Amino acid sequence: MNRVLENEFYYLDNFQSVLDWIVKRYRDLLTDEEQAFIAAFPTLPQPARALFVRMVMRKGELFRASKMQYAEIGCPVEAAHALLPSGWIELDPVLSLDELFDLLAKPEIAAAFGAHLQQKSARKAEQLEALRAAFGESRAFSSWYAGCSDVALRILVKPLCDRLRLIFFGNLRQDWTEFVLADLGVYRFEQVEFSPASRGFRDRRDIEHYLQLHACKERFNAGLEPIEDVLKELPIDAFDNDWLDSRRLKFLFQVGQHFEKQQDWTRAIEVYTRCGYPGSRGRAIRVLEKAERYLDAWQLLQQAEREPENDAERQHLLRIGPRLARKLGHPKTIARRPAAPVRLDVCLPVPGDGPWVEGAVRDHLGSEAAPVFYVENTLANALFGLLCWRAVFAAIPGAFFHPFHRGPADLYSLDFQQRRAAEFADCLAQCDDGRYRATILAHFEEKAGISSPFVSWEYLDRALLELALECIPAAHVKRWCERILADVKANRSGFPDLIQFFPGEGRYRMIEVKGPGDRLQDNQLRWIDYCAAHDMPVAVCYLQWEQAA
Repeated sequence: MNRVLENEFYYLDNFQSVLDWIVKRYRDLLTDEEQAFIAAFPTLPQPARALFVRMVMRKGELFRASKMQYAEIGCPVEAAHALLPSGWIELDPVLSLDELFDLLAKPEIAAAFGAHLQQKSARKAEQLEALRAAFGESRAFSSWYAGCSDVALRILVKPLCDRLRLIFFGNLRQDWTEFVLADLGVYRFEQVEFSPASRGFRDRRDIEHYLQLHACKERFNAGLEPIEDVLKELPIDAFDNDWLDSRRLKFLFQVGQHFEKQQDWTRAIEVYTRCGYPGSRGRAIRVLEKAERYLDAWQLLQQAEREPENDAERQHLLRIGPRLARKLGHPKTIARRPAAPVRLDVCLPVPGDGPWVEGAVRDHLGSEAAPVFYVENTLANALFGLLCWRAVFAAIPGAFFHPFHRGPADLYSLDFQQRRAAEFADCLAQCDDGRYRATILAHFEEKAGISSPFVSWEYLDRALLELALECIPAAHVKRWCERILADVKANRSGFPDLIQFFPGEGRYRMIEVKGPGDRLQDNQLRWIDYCAAHDMPVAVCYLQWEQAA
């Protein structure tokens, strides 16, 4: 791609590259309207195409020609006239009063409506309300503001362009700025080989389902209508596309949480029990208990105990199980308690720059011979990401389908590891034969700055990496990687705040820091339990501040 500063039409070239990419990989999924647009676009004059793309990349559908002044385009009105035969834009569009107010500044409102405004200094929102009764009908921009020499433009095919953006990215979260940031070097992405099977959408129904689900989420988040009306538009049956269906299930989970907050136990249970999203079964058990349906909750709990979906659910069951048993009159059982980690108690003066507990403990415990680093989740994830780089970025069909992926699309899928079993097995085997150090350091140099879902480059340097590899046994690195792989979404967090290295002794210890009144979170307890179960040194430091005399 051309650097932004070297090519004044960089945005136009990027837009055309998206159209070319879509035609090459998704032609069979395109509607007649989309195909006609893609075919017609390059036939227009360059200034007209550039103006159109500028409008596409801005928010909204209405623009003023005076705000579309670009040296490479020239006169925006002239460029707009060349676009008119396409039917993609409209000059001097008919506007409602609300739309007009979005375009006009306060002095212009005073000039256009001065005779009708009693308080010209009022806020725009107040002026708008004051004028509604007298100006309820829409009219052309030029009719609204006769003294204005500016021209208004409306883009008419924004939804079509959004669909094309969706087809390219596989989501509506990413936009055209991805190209600019990549051109500027702000973001760098791993170069993955794309096969013909590397498509986010396999048929047209996938695209329609995505748009349908997105519309439901937008309406739900707006909160302007009954949730029942939104759910009527949400497909009940699972989508054929796995990653797309995971989005549907996540939305259902959010709906269930909404009902739970409203204490609408019946509808919350109904949603949770038909939602396979991770955590929904545990929430269903909890809501059944709140609804005093203890037997139903107990039966669902027993089902979950036979096949817990992950460590988080197993932890939840251990907590809720004895309580349910007691409410049902079952014999009391003693739940297994994990071994308590080593405890450190520290009392320190409040630092002059504020009570940052992790920093205070780091400075207190660290020394030249045994330095302490604040790493939280970054170090463990980085070791995993660098060791398993080849597996994470393997060209699995459907995992990568455009050049701007920060990670595979199926990163949180239940079969993420299974689909790359051979690649991950080879990566982890390097911990057994000693190759892992060279691989991690080589990837640190070769991939520096490339976006990764596991490596936060700004928190990592070679000295820290070499010290970690010197002091952390290979078996422990492998254990960390195995646990992250077991549940990528849940196990990328919860790792202890600090790590202390003892290079003279070739050992380390992890330290979770808790300030006054703070307590261990569930994901932290799971990591601490895992480390203790595999003889990995971990301590919890409880910090108190010295009281002023």
